Amino acid sequence: MNERIRQLAEQAGGNPNYKAFRGYFLPPPPDYIDPATVDLEKFAQLIVRECADHCDLLLDHKISSEWSRGTHDCSRAIKKHFGVEECKKL
Repeated sequence: MNERIRQLAEQAGGNPNYKAFRGYFLPPPPDYIDPATVDLEKFAQLIVRECADHCDLLLDHKISSEWSRGTHDCSRAIKKHFGVEECKKL
């Protein structure tokens, strides 16, 4: 599992409930998160926010202001489309 995805799953309430792991006598992987403990709506919001915030990282004031504004507008449009514009960053 991608480390950032695992971190977001933990922020959404996920925990490594090893008793739920059905590995047939194998130990759970070190990045195991019990899917039953993850708040899926919150997890989806965190992923959307992370993607949209990544657009803001593309802001570079050395390039044209139209490009910079476009990346910011794109970030806001993604958040609005998925209804996470008011979601607070954790």
